[in-house]
Order: sequence, then structure tokens, then C-alpha cells
Amino acid sequence: MKLTTAFGAAIAVASSLFAGGAFAIDINGAGASFPAPVYQTWGAKYKEKTGNGLNYQSIGSGGGQNQIINRTVDFGASDAPVAADKLASAKLLQFPAVIGSVVATVNLDGVSTNQLKLTGPVLADIYLGKITKWDDKVIADLNPGVKLPATAIVPVYRSDASGTTYIFTSYLSEVSPEWKSKVGASTSVQWPTGAGAKGNEGVTGNVKNTKGGIGYVEFIYAAANKLVVTQLQNKAGKFLSPEVPAFIEAAAAADWAGSKDFAASMINTAGPGAWPIVSPTYILLPKNPTNADASREVMKFFDWAYGKEGSEMAEKLHYIPLPEAVIERIKAAWKSEVKTPDGKPVL
Repeated sequence: MKLTTAFGAAIAVASSLFAGGAFAIDINGAGASFPAPVYQTWGAKYKEKTGNGLNYQSIGSGGGQNQIINRTVDFGASDAPVAADKLASAKLLQFPAVIGSVVATVNLDGVSTNQLKLTGPVLADIYLGKITKWDDKVIADLNPGVKLPATAIVPVYRSDASGTTYIFTSYLSEVSPEWKSKVGASTSVQWPTGAGAKGNEGVTGNVKNTKGGIGYVEFIYAAANKLVVTQLQNKAGKFLSPEVPAFIEAAAAADWAGSKDFAASMINTAGPGAWPIVSPTYILLPKNPTNADASREVMKFFDWAYGKEGSEMAEKLHYIPLPEAVIERIKAAWKSEVKTPDGKPVL
């Protein structure tokens, strides 16, 4: 009798756990630090709503690409779009998750946020090592009335393979022929000068602790850490402060329809109020997942993130949600391209 009662109680407990989501699926992703704040915020809310968690490692875009190619995570994340031939050989579907912006941040005595004006060519010359002091005439001429210290410039860059670096160096290549020919655009480049730091987090900390420092980070890192950001001159010749309306104008100029694998460029667009360094950030999902349940959950997670609640959370962190037409194309790609071994759609 006691045994039967105990057995019945165990069954009841097991049934209760099942109904309450004891068999929840946690998904694992790794890659770009650029979108890490919004992924982690989304993950916490999604866990609260569904019981299914997100474990996201902010290790840089290069690391995210490597991990998903080796199938050690359920999805990879990269700010730099992956080349079509590499996607094909690794059997990966690439799709955007959200849009963000890169800003220049400085640590200068007596200079407040949005006070300093820089142009793209000047920024390139700083990172080329051609402009080495903050009171250089080229910078002073852009900033009449701003008292610039005679401090050495300390450029800070990403030491890891980084999509943020890809975005930043793509911009420098767009505005400086010398940068394009000598250094170029990539997730990892041979920096002519400066000090390296790992992740957006590392660049943020390095600039914050280095007098004369200048770095490039995703805007949320500058905002959250109260860093001094600069104005930048855009393609239309206007000096702009980094603000959400300027990010939105740049994002609106993207040619999604003409972009293979969703790799739409928003760098240095021509809008009069467009911030010059804006880019999507991407998810890399196997087309032939070894764990169909986890793959399905990844797609369900981003489907939720694209909705009203996820979009509002992204906007609060100064990211820009994707256009609805792009979201519909992504959902169609999930259904047509991500399949089980017997050829059936995972979602």
C-alpha cells in the first residue's frame, strides 16, 4: 500500500513538472558583442514567458562564426555578413536580428559629450597614426571654441576578430582611400597604431581609463557607461550627434531587396540626417541542424523578438527593429531552408 502510494505520488510530481515546463529547451548562441545587450535582455524576458532560456556568449563575431561552423552552439552571431560561398559550404542560413550603430568615444579633459566634431577622413588619419595630438590643427579647425588639450591620442581597437571592427573599418574604407588601400575592411586588420582590447566591453573600459583615448563601440555601450561621444560628419556634410532618429534614417536607406543573404549595407548613406556608421547584425543558423528541437526554438525565440514586445525592448536599448517586410522574408526562409534529415521543415 505504501509502495503504491509513493509510486502514485511520484507520477503526480512528474506530471506536474511536465506541465510546468520541466522539459524546457535552453538554446546556446555565441558571437558578436555588438548585439549582446539586446540578446541578453530578450533572453531574460523570453525565459520568464516560456521557461526556455538563452545562453549567449559574447565572444566576438569571428568566434561566433567558428563555433557555428563547428556546430558547438545552436546559432552563431556576427556583425560582419558571411560570404556566400562560406555560407554554402557550412550549410548556414544568414538573417539579420536587429540594427545597431557604431560611435566614436573619447576621454579628454574639458570635452563633454557631443561637443567634439570629427570627420571620417580625420578619424581614419587618427587610426593611421598620422594625427597624434588632440590639439592638432586639423582637429582644432573643426572645433573652434573648444579647448583641446595637448594630449597624445591613444587609439583603441578590438584585439579579437570583431564584427564591430568590420563595420568601423568598412566606414573608414568608404571615407578614406588611404585607409582602404593600406588597411582595408575586415573583422581583423593590421592596425597601424594604438592599443587593443577584447570586445565592445574591453574597448569601453580601455577608453574610460585612458586619458587621450579614442575608441569605437556600439552605441549602447557608450550610453550605458556614460562615455563621451563625438559628432561625426555624414555623407551630406552635416555634423550629427549619435541619436536614434539619425540611426533610423540611415537604416531606412538599406537596399534589402537587392541584397543577397540579407547583407544590406547602411554605411555612409546619403540621407541628410543619416548617421554614417549603422549596420544590421546577423544570426547564423544551420540549414541541416543536428538538434531540430533546439533549431526550432532558436527560430521561435527570434520570431518572438521581432514582435511588439521584443521590438520595444530593442528600442529602449537604442537598437532599431527590422522592417516588417524583411521579417516576413526571414520567416519564409526559415520554412524553406531549415530542414530535418528527411527534408521536412523544422519550423
